[in-house]
Amino acid sequence: MIEPGPDHPITVTLEPRRVRVLVAGVAVADTRDALRLDEGRYPAVFYIPRADIRAEHFVPSARTSHCPYKGDASYFDLVVHGTRRADAVWSYEAPFPAVAPIAGHVAFYPDRVDAIEVLDVA
Repeated sequence: MIEPGPDHPITVTLEPRRVRVLVAGVAVADTRDALRLDEGRYPAVFYIPRADIRAEHFVPSARTSHCPYKGDASYFDLVVHGTRRADAVWSYEAPFPAVAPIAGHVAFYPDRVDAIEVLDVA
């Protein structure tokens, strides 16, 4: 485990806007309770609460990975209308303390879904 610091900062904040993820015309996630994780120079990643996903489209994958800053990740394929997007989603079930708020959330690879929409909430 490596703690985030000045050379590799990580922040987790509440995202005030609505976040919606689309695959094959279906919103597989839609929330006003997303978390935004900013890590170093990487693009921001939105973590969606599991309560706000359409779980019937998520199929556990055999893939796993390890991040020295966040912990061990598990992956899911997305299956919508017969279309499968392999390893499109990841989740840290027991993240390291520095990013503990992302537990119980999932994140999406932007290039494996059709859109990640960030919409102003009226």
